[in-house]
Order: sequence, then structure tokens, then C-alpha cells
Amino acid sequence: NPPEPPSRTQAPPPAPTTAATLRSIAPSIFLPALVYEIGNGAIAPIIALTALDVEASPSTAGYMLALLGVGQVLGDVPSASLVDRIGDRHAMIVAAGIAVVALFGCLVAPSLIILGVALIVIGMCNATFYLARQSYVTDVVPVDLRARAMSTLGGSHRIGLFIGPFLGAGAIGLAGIHGAYVVAMIAALAAALLLIVIPDEKKADDQLPAARGGTSAYAVLVSHRRLFATLGFAVLAVGAVRAARQTVLPLWAHHIGLGPEKTSLIFGIASAVDMALFYPAGKVMDRFGRLSIALPSMLILGTATTVLPLTDSAVSLTLVAVIMSFANGIGSGIIMTLGADVAPADNRTRFLSIWRVMSDFGNAAGPVGISIVATAWSLAAGIATIGSAGLLAAWGLAAWAPRYSPYATRAMARERRRATLTALGSVNGHPVAITGYPDTTGRGRPRCVDGLPGCPAERHALDESHAIDAEGSA
Repeated sequence: NPPEPPSRTQAPPPAPTTAATLRSIAPSIFLPALVYEIGNGAIAPIIALTALDVEASPSTAGYMLALLGVGQVLGDVPSASLVDRIGDRHAMIVAAGIAVVALFGCLVAPSLIILGVALIVIGMCNATFYLARQSYVTDVVPVDLRARAMSTLGGSHRIGLFIGPFLGAGAIGLAGIHGAYVVAMIAALAAALLLIVIPDEKKADDQLPAARGGTSAYAVLVSHRRLFATLGFAVLAVGAVRAARQTVLPLWAHHIGLGPEKTSLIFGIASAVDMALFYPAGKVMDRFGRLSIALPSMLILGTATTVLPLTDSAVSLTLVAVIMSFANGIGSGIIMTLGADVAPADNRTRFLSIWRVMSDFGNAAGPVGISIVATAWSLAAGIATIGSAGLLAAWGLAAWAPRYSPYATRAMARERRRATLTALGSVNGHPVAITGYPDTTGRGRPRCVDGLPGCPAERHALDESHAIDAEGSA
């Protein structure tokens, strides 16, 4: 006999209390991330100038900013041990604290060597902070909110980097070039303080228990070697074309005779477009799958970069720069989202550390690749070559993301939501949807879901005030 339908007067089961929402995690993760990035944005324009102050040659000074990236690559894997040992939020606090000391080292550096060491340490602190915040979001956010959370995290990064140079410029006007380092120190301290005083979020109910430590990064690399050799290669290409965007625009602007003022204005317009798109992109990825955003992002960015050498005026360059920023903006958080999708519950942090090495290496390789081709051939050829990396990334994502990520396409994302509903529980033997899975609005209204095992063919008439969309309305 079929089970009795639930009574209209029956009280719904208690909603889980561990389903995080974007609003609930904003104070504990988005705000500290934004504040921390303000510091990085404040010092980025004056690192080369600081090197000149300690008697570096112009060519050497130009390479000093790259030391942040070197430190980040060097710190990606070791940071996993710290994160596993003391936890995500504590690792971010430690990283911010050490960054303050390293920033002070930049402020008082008497030589180029001391400055270089301090910059590498800052890069390693960034690696720890970024890895810990990605691991933290993966743990506390329900799967059906993951892309929105990661894209918002990426948006916080962009906003901080955008605000930082303006605050740094104000400090430089008051206290000279070293004022920017003071802004960065204050930002790092403020981020650490926020992480200390704001309560931690609880682990999401739909996450498997994560085992931390016990396996080396090499063992994780070997056990997932095919994934890193395929989807990881695509992620490397994504990092290369996205990082190159920051290099090719000023180089080509100078090539066609635009001055610093016009170049900066073009950058500002493009950055505004970039920052405005992170949340809509995440929402699309959650509902229609990761490739619904990843493929257009890479195809448009790769194509726009390839045609950049065809521009010959400020207007045409601005148009292409806006298109590139649109493509980059809609791809906000895609690498972190895919990493969270494919990371195993066991040794997740070490897996994500290797994942970040692939991405960070791509970030470093992009500008270097442009320089090599430009030196051997021409700047236009170098830009076109790195643009082709975007098309290569799109091909790699299309080929390999569905193999490893259960949320790559719309059909896969819908199947995941359906499977999640089946596993949630029941009212009198009937499956129900509960707060956060997939509905993350906090209403917590159960409803019998048609077509699932154990649910009658007809939909039971629960009070409509207790109903949510089975497909998820968040």
C-alpha cells in the first residue's frame, strides 16, 4: 500500500541550521578578502619605483613585481600543510600577520635583496590566504550555491584591487611613496582582525567529511595525474590568457602612440565592466552548468585578444578592451569553482594547492610568452599567440570539464539537484526539499517532489506556504 500522504497540519521537519548563504558568509569571507586585496592593489603600482629607490636598474625594477607571482607559486603547495594543521580561517589570519611584517620589510628595505625577499614572502602569504579562503568557501557553502560564492569571491578580489591604487595614491600624496605600504599594512591587519572577531560558518550539510593531512602533495599529484594533465592544462591556459590581458593592453596602447593618461582611462573603463559581472555569471553557472560561462568567457577573451593588434586608435582599443573585460568578468571564479567541483573530500586542501599551482603558473607564463614571441617576431604576433591560448582553453574545458566535474553542463547540474533532493529525507516517507538544497533562501519549506522514488504520482497537497520549487529558486 502506498504511504499515507503527509497531513496539511503536520509541522514541517526542522530546517538545517548549517546552510550558508551569500549574505551569511559575506562578513566572514568576502569582506576580509576585499580588504586584504586593497593592500595588494595599493602596492602594485609602486613596487618598481621602490626598487629604483634602492638603486635597481630600470630593467631589474620591472621584474620586481613578478616576484609576487614567484612567491605565490612557491607557496601554493607548502601552504596546504599550514591550512590542514591549523584550519582555514586561522591560516588566513597567520598569512595576513606575516604579510604585515613583510610589507614593513618593503617599507624599510635598504637593498634590492631585502626588497626581493620581502616580496617573495608576500607572495607566499597571498598563496596561503587564497588557498585557505577557497577551501573555506568549499566547506561552508552548499553545492548549489558554489559558483555564486566563488564568483563573488573573485569579484571581491577585483574590487579590492581596484580600490587599492586610489587609497595608495592618497597616502603617497600625504607621506611619499612609502605611504602605499602603510595602506597595505593597515589592510592586512584589518583583514586579520575581521577574521578574528567575526564568527565562523558551520560546514554545509551536503559536503562529505573532509580528511585533512596524512598524504603528501606528490601522492595527490600522482593519484590524480590524468586530471591535472588534462583539465589542469586547460586551467593553465585560462590563467595565461587572463593574466596576459593586463600586459597586452598597455603595451599595445603605447605601440599605437597613446599616452599614460589615455591608457589609464581605458583601463578604468574596462575595469568597471569587469567588476560588474561576477554575480550574474555565478548564478548562470549554478543553474546552467560551469561550461555555460567558461566557454563563452574563453572564446570571447581569446578572440578579442587575437584581434587587438588590429586596433589603431583610442576608440577601437577601448572597444576591444571592454569586450576583453566583459569576457574576463563573466569568468570570475570559474577556476576556483571547477577546483572545488573536482577536489576529493580526502586531502582536498592539498589537491587545491596543486590546482592553484597550475593556475598561478599560467598567470606567470602568459606575460612571459608574450615577451618571448615579441622578441623573436613582433608584439602583434605575441598578442595573437596568447589570444590563441584562450581558444585552446575553451577547447580543453569543453573536452575535459564534463569528464571530471558533475556540474559541467546544464543537464549534469539538474541531475545533481535531483539526486540531492532524493537524499535529503522525507515527510511520512515522501521525499522533500529542505532549506539550502537546492533552495538557499532560508525559507525552509518542504514539498513532495514528483517523480522521485517513494513519492506518489500525484503531488500531495501540502500547504503552499510550505512549498518551494523542486528545481530550486535561489
